Amino acid sequence: MKKIVLAAASLLMGVSAFAQADDPVIMKLNGKNVTRSEFEYSFNKNNSDGVLDKKTVEEYVPLFVDFKLKVAEAESQRIDTIAAIRKELDGYKEQMVIPTLVDSAFIEREARKTYDNTAARFEGQDLLTASHILVLLRQDATSEQEAAGKARIDSIYNVLKAVPKEQLAEKFAEVAKETSDDKGSAQRGGALGQFGKGMMIPDFENAAYALQAGEMSAPIKSTVGYHIIYMTDRHPFEPYEFHHDNIIKFLEQRGIKEASANAYVDSIATLQGKTRAEVIDELHQQILANDAEQKYLSQEYYDGTLMYEVTKKDVWDKAQQDVAGQEAYFNAHKKDYAWDAPRFCGIVLHAKDAATMAKAKKLLKGVAEDDYAKTVTAALNNDSVKLVRVEKGIFKQGDNANVDKLVFKQKTELKPMKDFPATDVFGKTAKAPRSVKDVRGQVTTDYQNMMEKQWVDELRKKFSVEVYEDVVKTVNKH
Repeated sequence: MKKIVLAAASLLMGVSAFAQADDPVIMKLNGKNVTRSEFEYSFNKNNSDGVLDKKTVEEYVPLFVDFKLKVAEAESQRIDTIAAIRKELDGYKEQMVIPTLVDSAFIEREARKTYDNTAARFEGQDLLTASHILVLLRQDATSEQEAAGKARIDSIYNVLKAVPKEQLAEKFAEVAKETSDDKGSAQRGGALGQFGKGMMIPDFENAAYALQAGEMSAPIKSTVGYHIIYMTDRHPFEPYEFHHDNIIKFLEQRGIKEASANAYVDSIATLQGKTRAEVIDELHQQILANDAEQKYLSQEYYDGTLMYEVTKKDVWDKAQQDVAGQEAYFNAHKKDYAWDAPRFCGIVLHAKDAATMAKAKKLLKGVAEDDYAKTVTAALNNDSVKLVRVEKGIFKQGDNANVDKLVFKQKTELKPMKDFPATDVFGKTAKAPRSVKDVRGQVTTDYQNMMEKQWVDELRKKFSVEVYEDVVKTVNKH
């Protein structure tokens, strides 16, 4: 087997690309060292050109510490050992390793096999490029229908037979467009493209192989009808070298590089008596040892996965589910959710006609606001007939043209929904949020942020944090 791309990395094993003398520790979290180069990678990536809220190094340090503390908490909970998380992290390793393993010998063997299989199918026969004109004839055609088809193909043939040879190709294409029942090829002047042995129905194929380039057949009958064939070109199947590049492109489109990499990994696993996962892990470690960019990208993916999972579990999900906590938070911070202008709380109704609209509004009398939409749709719509459409929400001026017109009395035009010309509203106007329900999304976000801040404060007490300010001052300055 030829050496693969990654094999070159093995020559560098034992030569550390990240010598500690040139890469001092910038901080220690929960007993783990973080090097200056890792911090710089994160800082520079998150403060590159185009980032709106850029931070200074000093501003970024506490954000980075908080991020790493969440990772430490995830590890302390052994989230990295959960099967689903382990599978995701191992999958990322494969995504990093596989593209580096390109076995050119494997690909070349597959290319040759593809060529040989194709050549064998043609049985040494020429490749043909031809056009045809078809008069379609059903297999159960009556004798009268068959006679009519034969008369029609003969008439077309007599026209073409009178054409000088140097003009035949052009005239054949013109007649095919006008008369052929094979509408697909007719659009191309009857052109069928290139084909070889075994690719056409036998009667057609036998007649085609009897022609030389520039020749036209007499009408022949096949299982689908009557044909006239014009041979544009014929030549032997080209050698492997002629098709090589196109075969490689064909195989690459179908994942041959990945297949070659997987075959390489499997062969190493078999030879060394290891699992596929063990081989991937070793190859991954080689990449990390010799490529700083990939090392920190991999660390970022690992940290980000764990940070997301532990924050979702300990903060986001809890905040989402804590309805009582959200309500208490809203009551304690009502002034933060004051509206600068009234809102319309209710629905915009679109009905098939005025009678349906009247029926819908009658149905809504005495119904709780949260049930407006399902009340009218359940009563007036079914699987086959839709009489109403409903837009539900809390609308401020400018959110909805129909609300602007009907509630806020703006000088705008109504915008009926297609096929539902009757438009009206049902609900109430409120000057301020009536309860946490009216601002649930905003309250939930704020409540999550508060819980996350409290959680991070607890993590700072739980885990040791040491930041070496003398090294912080050298970030991007060495």
